[in-house]
Amino acid sequence: MDIRKVKKLIELLETSDIAEIEIKEGEEAVRISRASRISPPIAAAPVVAAATAPAPVPEPAAPAAPAVETGNVVDSPMVGTFYRAPAPSSPPYVELGQQIKEGDVIGIVEAMKMMNQIESEFSGVVDAILVEDGKPVEFGQPLVRIV
Repeated sequence: MDIRKVKKLIELLETSDIAEIEIKEGEEAVRISRASRISPPIAAAPVVAAATAPAPVPEPAAPAAPAVETGNVVDSPMVGTFYRAPAPSSPPYVELGQQIKEGDVIGIVEAMKMMNQIESEFSGVVDAILVEDGKPVEFGQPLVRIV
């Protein structure tokens, strides 16, 4: 497709209320979409109620100790959709409590219609599966914890 036509499409998009346009010419196609111009929400000012007597001040609770998670975590190497099994009717690659070794497949991340097997970087026992089957994942999102 000629670059001049693409520039004209961009100009058309900018001067109209159209959010997205897609044009196909033979085997060539181009899709142009307007960037979202949503402003972040504005926080409302807190409302102060007129009180006749001061409210009692609660005693501060002892700070809770943060939960310490032990083990190694296998993170998603890409953005996509996480699948625990190679097919809907197949058993999952790993289950809770299963002994695995480094290099074993723990799941699949589908990205751009490509199925990418995710291999464990650690040996041990599967302690937690941190993403549900069929849910979207982000780059670096923890998938499985191994102890």
